[in-house]
Amino acid sequence: MLIASLLWYLKFRRDLESQGFKLNPYDPCVVNKTVNKKQHTIRFHVDNLKSSHIDPKVNDKFEKWLQVRYGKHGAVKPHRGNVHDYLGMIFDYTEKGKVKVDMKYYVKNMLKEFPVELKTTDTAMTPAADDLFDKGPNKPIKQDKKEVFHTTVAKGLFLSKRARPDLQPTVPFLCTRVKAPDTDDYKKLVRMLWYLNGTKKLKMVLKADNLTILKWYVDAEFAVHKDMKSHTGAMMTIGKGCMYGSSTRQKLNKKSSTEAELVAVDDVMAQILWTKYFLEAQGYKVDENNLFQDNKSAILLEKNGKASSGK
Repeated sequence: MLIASLLWYLKFRRDLESQGFKLNPYDPCVVNKTVNKKQHTIRFHVDNLKSSHIDPKVNDKFEKWLQVRYGKHGAVKPHRGNVHDYLGMIFDYTEKGKVKVDMKYYVKNMLKEFPVELKTTDTAMTPAADDLFDKGPNKPIKQDKKEVFHTTVAKGLFLSKRARPDLQPTVPFLCTRVKAPDTDDYKKLVRMLWYLNGTKKLKMVLKADNLTILKWYVDAEFAVHKDMKSHTGAMMTIGKGCMYGSSTRQKLNKKSSTEAELVAVDDVMAQILWTKYFLEAQGYKVDENNLFQDNKSAILLEKNGKASSGK
């Protein structure tokens, strides 16, 4: 199966390149081509494609090429308009200058497939309570519940990375518990599902004010885990909405909140640089790649290095 996927990718990429498309070196599934002095962008996930060009006729021509090239194996099924169902996400471009990412159907199915039926009154104000990182009574759960726990957390991870960043840091924490979940972990999972039950229709709205200015917000919570490790939280925006979000437990133990903030920036720096390079490869010159932080000592260390270090 793995070899088949790779062979398909290599074939499809060669076919696109034969039509003049050039690969974005920072994402192997994004290609671009200049048509009528405007950029034609194709992004794909296996055999699911999304084609964009300011002139609809360019997309028409690309569709015909796909039909000729691959139609003998199965008809290519195009979908046009302002609303698209793509990889489990509903992209709504109806409102000018914005895109709404909706996964309410995914959430409904996720709740429906959970073995405990939730009532309409089973809701929560937040995905997790204040005791998310606390270790509760350590009573193991049965194997069937373990499997349900693992499956549901995996679904939550897919959801949180695409349209519901509000599920972080709850989902990343639950991911650390899938090997040996206990009754306390299961209770926290149910709490998150209660929150989803009350927010099924919540959409992520994205808007770009300026594609040349990126804004990153990075923070750390010091020694919040039971093993005294800290936690990194980060998000990026170019106008409205969370374009990228992450919430991860740090791998190092630190002595102070300053050190935790420093490590948090290092945790996210690869993504900060990759985003800049990816956008520039797409033809957008990034004038400012701003990092916002609320720890002055960490900022000085990042700027001055050892010159701002104490003992």
